[in-house]
Amino acid sequence: LRAHPDLAGRLAIAGELTEDSKKEQAGAGLDRLNAQEHDRFTELNTAYVEKFGFPFIIAVKGLSKDDILAAFERRIGNTSDEEFETATAQVERIAFLRLETMLAGR
Repeated sequence: LRAHPDLAGRLAIAGELTEDSKKEQAGAGLDRLNAQEHDRFTELNTAYVEKFGFPFIIAVKGLSKDDILAAFERRIGNTSDEEFETATAQVERIAFLRLETMLAGR
């Protein structure tokens, strides 16, 4: 979980995300945040990592930046156990969606 990139974080800004992550974050509009939105994501990323010890993880495919922000704000109130369970379920969802995309391209 700790290796996962922050949403709209420094790797995205530096262009160092994987191609899949770039496409997914762009599809959700995270590459087009205004300054206020970017500041809010940065604040939440920092607070989340301080609280849980790993970055906020969500399968962004099919979500908007507003959906993601709402989930971020809701989930930061979770307990550590709840959020660990949620984050690992999101990793599984990301893997499933990526596998589904690869198989559809065959």
